[in-house]
Order: sequence, then structure tokens, then C-alpha cells
Amino acid sequence: MLPVLNRNSWIPAVFNDFFDTDFMPRVNATAPAINVRETDKAYTVELAAPGLKKEDFEINIDEDGNLHIKMESKSEKKEADKHEHYLRREFAYSKYEQTLLLPDDVDKDKVAAKVDDGVLTIDLPKVEKAAEKPSRKIEVG
Repeated sequence: MLPVLNRNSWIPAVFNDFFDTDFMPRVNATAPAINVRETDKAYTVELAAPGLKKEDFEINIDEDGNLHIKMESKSEKKEADKHEHYLRREFAYSKYEQTLLLPDDVDKDKVAAKVDDGVLTIDLPKVEKAAEKPSRKIEVG
């Protein structure tokens, strides 16, 4: 029996060994890149979302204190010219959901989110610790 060769890729097979290695593994093209940054006062989550608007996102915190990020975008390219027929027609649909387990020191009542220049930014402020009062000696009278 002869082996079957898969030639559905537009990239020549010789490049497969170059691109699909431990140094350059294949990534899930549908999952956006996500960054999590920490400072003394807050955590910041940044999610790559080029072309999306604030209406495309749903962000909430569940009863267990987990942060749920959902994004969904639909777009359809239509052409009005009736003298042509489609050889290829593309619809774009993307849906993404991520759940992040929040640390105990996040002030869940002050979480805020915004979309700017294709990046969703979620600010997770830390709970403010009460200022420790210095110890003092009490004289016995």
C-alpha cells in the first residue's frame, strides 16, 4: 500500500519541518494573545482583539469569583454586482471564551474594562490593605 500525501496546504511541504518545530510550534489561530501584568496595586489583563468593538465583548465575574471573558464577532462580505458569480466567498466569524481564576486579593467590586486600539484591557485592582499601626508600649499606672 502506498502512503497518501496531503497536498492541501498552500505552503510547500519542505517548509513544514521549518515551521512546526519545538522552537516555532503551531499555535491556535483562533485564540487571541493574552498578557497578564502585576503591579503593587493591581493586575492588568490585556487581550488582543483587532477590529472588535466594545459591543463584541461580555465580561463578568461569577459567584465563585472567576473572571469570564467572551468575545464574538461576525462579519460578512457582500458584493452587490449581479453580473458576477462567486468562486470563493468568505464569512468571518470568531468566538472566544476564557475563564481566569482571580487571586483572593482582587477587589471584585472595582474591576473595569475598556477596548482601545484593538486591545481589550481589564483592570483588576488589588484590595487595599489597612495601614498597619506601629506598635507602642503602654505604661502601666
